[in-house]
Amino acid sequence: SASRARSWGPRCLVEGTVDGLQPGPHGLHVHEFGDLSDACDSCGDHFNPDGERHGGPQDEHRHVGDLGNIWADATGRAAFRLEDSRLKVWDIIGRSVVVDAGEDDLGRGSHPLSGLTGNSGPR
Repeated sequence: SASRARSWGPRCLVEGTVDGLQPGPHGLHVHEFGDLSDACDSCGDHFNPDGERHGGPQDEHRHVGDLGNIWADATGRAAFRLEDSRLKVWDIIGRSVVVDAGEDDLGRGSHPLSGLTGNSGPR
């Protein structure tokens, strides 16, 4: 998998391709650390410098690292191109971009993990 980020005027452009996923939606988040020594378990929590509740990319109140969902096709490939006005390129440098096993409920679900992770399953 590969991803990159760059400034696009006042917005940050994040684009990439991930292979080997189950077909369907998967949560995408910037995490606190770029430490991959224990796979994605050492990446820390979602990047959240403002102490906000989990949300969707269009929400005013959300983790800065909440990027919503990407969709894997029938072959397991998800190609994405996201623009975000809260995330900046320098927010990503030294951190990790993590794909979760399931769909992110964008903080709108009733599960206890909804407000923390979007209840999108393991990394």
